[in-house]
Amino acid sequence: MLMNTTEYLNTIESVKNEIKEAQYKATLHVNRELTLLYYHIGRIINAHKTWGSKFIDNLAADIRLEFPNAKGYSARNLKYMAKFAETYPDEAFVQTVSAQIPWSHNTLILDKVHAPEQRDWYIRKTSENGWSHSVLAHQIESDLYARQVLAAKVSNFGNLLPPPQSELALQTMKDPYIFDFVPFREDMIERDIENALVKDITKLLLELGTGFAFLGNQYHLNVGGEDFYIDLLFYNLNLRAYVVIELKTGDFKPEYAGKLNFYLSAVDGILKKEQDNPSIGLLLCKTKNDVIAEYALKDMTKPIGVSAYTVTSRLPEELMDQLPSVEDIQRRIGR
Repeated sequence: MLMNTTEYLNTIESVKNEIKEAQYKATLHVNRELTLLYYHIGRIINAHKTWGSKFIDNLAADIRLEFPNAKGYSARNLKYMAKFAETYPDEAFVQTVSAQIPWSHNTLILDKVHAPEQRDWYIRKTSENGWSHSVLAHQIESDLYARQVLAAKVSNFGNLLPPPQSELALQTMKDPYIFDFVPFREDMIERDIENALVKDITKLLLELGTGFAFLGNQYHLNVGGEDFYIDLLFYNLNLRAYVVIELKTGDFKPEYAGKLNFYLSAVDGILKKEQDNPSIGLLLCKTKNDVIAEYALKDMTKPIGVSAYTVTSRLPEELMDQLPSVEDIQRRIGR
């Protein structure tokens, strides 16, 4: 009978969580030690640059003879170690920041990101969010740093939200949002984009960022006996607030902000609990005039942000397969 009790099941769950936490800490420890080892090897290599280009090849060969089963000491990886040590001369930074992410992530950042402040940002975000190698590559390729840090974001968060929620809400915004998994058509309407986003909700959540939980699309609210439908409704665990997203296929218009303001009032009145923070609105338009958007938000009573978004101009793979290649076209022209 003991095996079926709630107390026993809770105990088992606690033990599982302890094991998982210990495994995670062990992985972090191994990764940290490996990264520091590579860093120190890189410094030794850099101290003997005058020995010429063959030095690294010879070193790789000698390491292979001494440690035949050891991996990670190819000439290519030794060059990464040297570049890593040269790029980050501050060992304290390596110990406390770079060593918190896997070596493969560090080499990816070395290859793809050149500005020091951007490298620092991607390293810290990878550590905070636990990005996989492929997710980190996607974030760099989509220029997340520019879209989230450098973008001129339009919102009234600073006026209507208390710190630190206002800063946190602003940090979640991007401009533009890139929905490159949504195939574009000239005759697309808002519902088409919305359905495509929901169809691939995993990629949508990745683009929105950390902490978003999807609650529904065309989310129904009854206000004063009338039915209203929110395009996309989320709850953000970091902000502890509902997030209402409205999609528009054209330019930003001031009346869009008024409608979103109404939706936020309804969500706060119907869904928001005492422990929740004020709900936040995000208006995504194909294009926007920042000056018009700023004036539209100036006297709104609810926190709203306005951003642009892009969808892919690539054809779906199944259609690409049906199109002739460049070589086929050239052969036909030649004939």
